[in-house]
Amino acid sequence: MLATSHRLRKHHDFTVVYRKGSHQSTKFLVLRAYRAGIATEPSPIRIGFSISQKVSKRAVVRNRIKRQLRAVCRQLLPELQPGWDVVIVVRAAAVRCDYFQFLQQLRQLFADAEILNGY
Repeated sequence: MLATSHRLRKHHDFTVVYRKGSHQSTKFLVLRAYRAGIATEPSPIRIGFSISQKVSKRAVVRNRIKRQLRAVCRQLLPELQPGWDVVIVVRAAAVRCDYFQFLQQLRQLFADAEILNGY
């Protein structure tokens, strides 16, 4: 589970990311990112997940995907720049992915969005 300070939870926050943020995509995932504000002390990166019933009608499958994505994000968290709000949208093809494919896909998406440190 991600720490509370790293979770994007409110509908308003998701809406801001969708409206004002940029997006990157792969075959399995779409990453939408919005720079939440540049202050002297930037807020920690906040991550939210969006997975619809189009991906799978079964909640068990959707929840498994979300758990895997949270674990990947928790692993990548030290490498991510603070001050961003990110929404990860899951596409239907992601049902066939495993943990390591999600890790590779998210690392690439974060690098493309210039959120990953060192890229």
